[in-house]
Amino acid sequence: MPTPATYASPAADKTRENHRLLNEFYPPLSLDTPRRSPMRELISTVLSHRTTHADEELAYDRMLEALGDWAGVLAAPTAELAHAIRTTRWPDTQAPRIQEILRRIWAERGAFELDFLADWPTEKGMGWLNDMPGIGLKTASLVLLFNFGKPVLPVDTHVHRIAQRVGMIGPKASADKAHQVLLEQLPKDALALLNFHKHNYWHGQKVCFFTRPDCARCPLKGFCNYYLEHHGPATPEALAATPTHWNTAWGALAH
Repeated sequence: MPTPATYASPAADKTRENHRLLNEFYPPLSLDTPRRSPMRELISTVLSHRTTHADEELAYDRMLEALGDWAGVLAAPTAELAHAIRTTRWPDTQAPRIQEILRRIWAERGAFELDFLADWPTEKGMGWLNDMPGIGLKTASLVLLFNFGKPVLPVDTHVHRIAQRVGMIGPKASADKAHQVLLEQLPKDALALLNFHKHNYWHGQKVCFFTRPDCARCPLKGFCNYYLEHHGPATPEALAATPTHWNTAWGALAH
């Protein structure tokens, strides 16, 4: 059962308590098998910007079906690539970005692969990826954490929203600032950071919605600023009624 906590507790304490409780609430993950190849992780994350996962997957599949492989994507007329990825939010912006990313990777590495990042220091890999057009901290962190087990933390819209609502970061802190703040508050361990990211990602999808969050189901209510502001202090009865584990009957957890 979640234990009461003071709403005035330091942000770092809230981050650690979030990590502990969501580790119990959601199933643990491992770094043994990356969910996607490094190149797919990179390009798919570029496609995913303000786009649903289903539309991102459709755009990726259509792109390779139409153009064959990365060499074909790079050589294609930009308008043809934009048409292939038309289910994304901004295909006319993303198409030239993807081609420039591929152009740079080929020019520097002579192959469409990112395996060399495994041997690079984290900071060097992060800087190299961030220098690409359209690749920010979130995309670079996803590639380095998911594919190469680097101790970095992706902060997407779900992680950012929960961090602000709970009080792990300031209410006006940007996503880029959240990368730095949360990383300083968590263990410098890739597996811990992976679970923190994915558990908060799932929590934002399934419980802490953008509108009308399901606070009754949330194990973070004992120290969440949003809960305090909208429902008052969490009572012993509310805490006792809170589920302690995700029930698969409530829905499948995404990729």
